[in-house]
Amino acid sequence: MRLSLGSLQYFWPRQQVLEFYAQALDWPVDIVYLGETVCSKRRELRTRDWIELAGQIADGGKQVVLSTLALLEAESELGALQRLVENGRFLVEANDMSAVQLCRERGLPFVCGPSVNVYNARDLQLLREDGLCRLVLGVEQGRRLLDELRQCTAAGGQRMPELEVIAWGRLPLAYSARCFTARAHDVPKDQCGFRCIEHAQGMPLDTREGQPLLRINGIQILSHAVTDMAPELPSLQAAGVDILRLYPQPDGMQAVVARFHAALSAAEPPPRVGARNGYWFDEAGMEPVVA
Repeated sequence: MRLSLGSLQYFWPRQQVLEFYAQALDWPVDIVYLGETVCSKRRELRTRDWIELAGQIADGGKQVVLSTLALLEAESELGALQRLVENGRFLVEANDMSAVQLCRERGLPFVCGPSVNVYNARDLQLLREDGLCRLVLGVEQGRRLLDELRQCTAAGGQRMPELEVIAWGRLPLAYSARCFTARAHDVPKDQCGFRCIEHAQGMPLDTREGQPLLRINGIQILSHAVTDMAPELPSLQAAGVDILRLYPQPDGMQAVVARFHAALSAAEPPPRVGARNGYWFDEAGMEPVVA
């Protein structure tokens, strides 16, 4: 089982991003995903910058995957997507079907990101025919669905692709053409002033009772709690998961990576330090865990 560093969900200043990935070169992660997946207006790093950074990280001995937007809304965004797909060196994580289509047309293998819906073996087979080589399970796809996919795939005489599961970080729950952050600041989306950069881990959204519930991240909604699936390592291994995805956070990420790296070779899984992912168990994620 390997570790991956997922694409950056938040909007950080350019220097912070570059310093973060300079540090990540020394972390025991095998795969690094790079690129903007949320909003094309986040241009502290442009497409050419991500590709240049990818080269530096790949030269450091790690596999690099370039991640695409989950929601395309303009012709200019399609042009940027084409430049990513045609980078000529790195694998692409397709986060919507337009990216899948461009990879298919060019005969390129791709990673299927968590925002592409794959709910049955027929979907999986069609994507395999298009070039899928690795599947990142969607947020709500738990152990039961994974077992069903595996059984149906085997019954059809097919092999499962590499499987990757989100093991650490705030879960990406939903996307919208509207910008939640702009609305929260009472400004139009086209005049947002890049307010996301003021919220290094998204804006907290509480219930009317004052209980933490979600995080607003531009056009994306995240879980408020940071999911920790390290205690589920035996279950993940038994399910045939190949890669554990750790989403970046601004503080303490080196310790997070070190904890998961140590857990992979430990006799027992570590105690939970984040939230339980109820989706993996076909349960509500916010239900308290009974000891």
